[in-house]
Amino acid sequence: MPRRYDSADAKRRILTACVRFFLEKGYTRTTVAEIVKEADVSISTFQNVFRTKDGVLVELVKFMFGSQFDMAGQTLFRSAGQKLPPVYVYAVETSIQLALTELNENLRDIYLEAYSHTEASEYIYQHTSSELYRIFGPYLPSYTESDFYELEIGSAGIMRGYMSRPCDKYFTLEKKLARFLSMSLNAYAVPVAEQKQVLDFIAKLDIRAIAVQVMQELFKALAMRFSFPLPDSVKT
Repeated sequence: MPRRYDSADAKRRILTACVRFFLEKGYTRTTVAEIVKEADVSISTFQNVFRTKDGVLVELVKFMFGSQFDMAGQTLFRSAGQKLPPVYVYAVETSIQLALTELNENLRDIYLEAYSHTEASEYIYQHTSSELYRIFGPYLPSYTESDFYELEIGSAGIMRGYMSRPCDKYFTLEKKLARFLSMSLNAYAVPVAEQKQVLDFIAKLDIRAIAVQVMQELFKALAMRFSFPLPDSVKT
């Protein structure tokens, strides 16, 4: 019989169980039954706190997307040894996202659900559009943050489509990154000459190795944030 807890403690236990399961086996394959068993709460307690596991996804997305630009900026600084323009940070950040989904199928599952779920995707649109306004506002001076919100809906759709299609020997990760960045940078009115410089910069990076570093940092941050030991299955 599950024990009773106050709502804050129950939420912590549920989040801890969910995030660990999501990382170990993916969002789709994680069931509510195993969540409540691991969290030691009743189904009714789970439903009172989150309603469905989609509610947990929103919490996870807020944490992941709330720090990804900072992670990309720090990673870029370490790789380049200098602070580069924001458009380069955008290129690295989006490239890392796409690379992460090739490195880890459970992360692919989480990202695809995040971009598909109404509340989670709305958070992504709103959070990212403010970053896009800051980064690309100088290229589109007449555009408001609302305009960038509309553009983000389109670029997020492309991002999800590319995430859902695993790379193969014909459509390599390098081709995927170049295609996505060409389309997005063109949409944000980055001059062609500068686009080429950005693409050349990304092509010279070992984006897989960088994504592995970011993935390890992300897993550690999630384990610390949601108070669970990092499983061996997600350490490499």
